[in-house]
Amino acid sequence: MLEETLPPKDPREAAAGRVPFNRPYATGKEAAYMAEAVRSGATGGDGPFTRRATAHVAALAGAPRALLTTSCTHALELTALLLELREGDEVVMPSFTFTSTANAYALRGAVPVFVDIRPDTLNIDERLIEDAITERTRAIVVVHYAGVPCEMDAVLAVAERHGIPVVEDNAHGLGGAYRGRPLGSLGAMATQSFHTTKNVQCGEGGALVINDERFADRAEILREKGTDRSRFIRREVDKYRWRDIGSSYLLSDVLAAFLLAQLEAFHDIQARRGRVWDAYHDRLAAWADANGVRRPTVPEGTAHPAHLYYLLPETPAGGGALIEQLARHGVQATSHYQPLHDAPAGIRYGRVAPGGCPVTERTAAAVVRLPLFAGMSERQLDRVVAAVARSVSAPSGR
Repeated sequence: MLEETLPPKDPREAAAGRVPFNRPYATGKEAAYMAEAVRSGATGGDGPFTRRATAHVAALAGAPRALLTTSCTHALELTALLLELREGDEVVMPSFTFTSTANAYALRGAVPVFVDIRPDTLNIDERLIEDAITERTRAIVVVHYAGVPCEMDAVLAVAERHGIPVVEDNAHGLGGAYRGRPLGSLGAMATQSFHTTKNVQCGEGGALVINDERFADRAEILREKGTDRSRFIRREVDKYRWRDIGSSYLLSDVLAAFLLAQLEAFHDIQARRGRVWDAYHDRLAAWADANGVRRPTVPEGTAHPAHLYYLLPETPAGGGALIEQLARHGVQATSHYQPLHDAPAGIRYGRVAPGGCPVTERTAAAVVRLPLFAGMSERQLDRVVAAVARSVSAPSGR
């Protein structure tokens, strides 16, 4: 049985039977852990709760090193610093992603090179990456959309041929796996998000995962304002000094305490979300087939963490109509990323790989995300499925 563990944000929501798109989940331990952090006085970064939470993140990502950050955005910025990007360097990435994926590199003067996505997984099309690489390419960034893994064997093979590192933007993917390997463990570095919309969250937070030890020591310095303060705290140096460029990317131990409560319940949270995802996938299969609507594709040999569930009608009109019809039935569904390659900043700071991004454009115009959160009740799930089933003629625009 799926239980609703948090009260609705607005009592009218429950009275009207409305289903929100997302509702942050709480395990019940967050407040106690945060109070303990406050009582300890160690409320800054890298305190006791940070160390405990970091160990969980590293274990889940199957990585030797992890560093908590204030956001996934800041973790991505750290990768740009660690890659020592310069003006005019290029970074290959999908156009169908959040702005932070490109922003982190454009801030260093690098040029995001936007590649189209696959029509099945909505991940970067690994067959198009090589044509996007030039002598100025310094990295490939992959985004595991919805937590479904990219085709990493092919991506890593291209990267090895050209001698360039791969960064995993794993904001959706903690707990997912590719051919038995955890997402976050496949690239030289990976980034995680603990934003309030993610499976485990602390409001705002993130992590940098380091798999290539060449980046480990410098990452610690850059994250701590360019100093070796972390070594000083460990009593490895007598004084800490300014060693490098950097910024303040440390997560407060109070937020780390909140995050620890979530990470300790990771498998329970995943099971709850997985039951919702599986229910959508099974119960909407016949409706989707009858109406020409595509459901998520999960390739063989991969596992996903049930981060989100989407429907992909044939036309933009169908997607818009489905969102509107669900809203009339009290269900909040949403679209998703707008293509970066034709956004004002994308045009200004990036370029489009050969062939353009037609799949990205079609997907962004039509995709519909359904409500999915760990505390979702059976009644809410039933309401969403029923509301979708009433939208018989809308999805394809017929």
